[in-house]
Amino acid sequence: MRIYVAGHQGMVGSALVRQLQTQHYADEIVIRTRAELDLTQQADVNAFFLQERIDQVYLAAAKVGGIWANSTYPADFIYQNLIIECNVIQAAHQANIEKLLFLGSSCIYPRHAPQPICENALLTSSLEPTNESYAIAKIAGIKLCEGYNRQHGRDYRSVMPTNLYGPHDNFHPDNSHVIPALMRRFYDAVQSNAKEVLIWGSGTPKREFLHVDDMAAACVHVMNIDKQTYSAITQPMLSHINVGAGIDCSIAELAEILANVTGFTGQLTFDTSKPDGTPRKLLDISRLTALGWQAHIGLAEGLKETYAWFLENQLDYKQA
Repeated sequence: MRIYVAGHQGMVGSALVRQLQTQHYADEIVIRTRAELDLTQQADVNAFFLQERIDQVYLAAAKVGGIWANSTYPADFIYQNLIIECNVIQAAHQANIEKLLFLGSSCIYPRHAPQPICENALLTSSLEPTNESYAIAKIAGIKLCEGYNRQHGRDYRSVMPTNLYGPHDNFHPDNSHVIPALMRRFYDAVQSNAKEVLIWGSGTPKREFLHVDDMAAACVHVMNIDKQTYSAITQPMLSHINVGAGIDCSIAELAEILANVTGFTGQLTFDTSKPDGTPRKLLDISRLTALGWQAHIGLAEGLKETYAWFLENQLDYKQA
């Protein structure tokens, strides 16, 4: 089986490659760098799929970022994500590829969705304004998959992960998600003997976190569940499924864990002038559990492992 992983150099894509290699699902894993294949160029993507005889596609390529990045570059986030998913999904269909897994995000759900958030909450009320552009692009990806399933009988599935972290993340202190941004700030504070670490927001919002290796394992599991079993759980139209750990914690609690992991002993200061984002975001993972999968890496364990990886690779991020 030839499996194409789009976005293999990113955190999720690289974890998928590791997982596929470990589980021996692929006879050949097909990868291309951005320089080799620009997924925003439709003609290039079409030619790639028609030439490569791919059997399965994991669509992990995306433009991603935290609250600051989403708020600052909304046009980039909606345009680049829309064009990548449109090009890849359409090209996969034209090349007669039956199986594709689209990776979305839990930010697709309404800002004030009932907790824990079930898949049926999609499009029931307004989105979180700080990442609306990214969320709309990901919702479009789900509907693209559903459309090809309904109109053409494809088996294109979508998974919506909770907040992910792990090796190969973006550790920019401002332009990244909460765990890598805080981890970088704590590291810098320890190196400079700073007396405090500044944390955006009030610290009260609650978030669910999942190690990227758990996410990759869940993706491979969901991709390879037989169609009848999957459709029985996700009707109609082989729709999306949540992937998470099933537990959450406050940002303040996360900061305490990170302080312990990094050895920071100073003060934690919360900048309430910065936005909190969604008050709480915990996913209902009952569909995933019904398909026989659950997370295995605890938060404290996963953060220790991620920080160890960061320390080994931090020179790569010194100027990030």
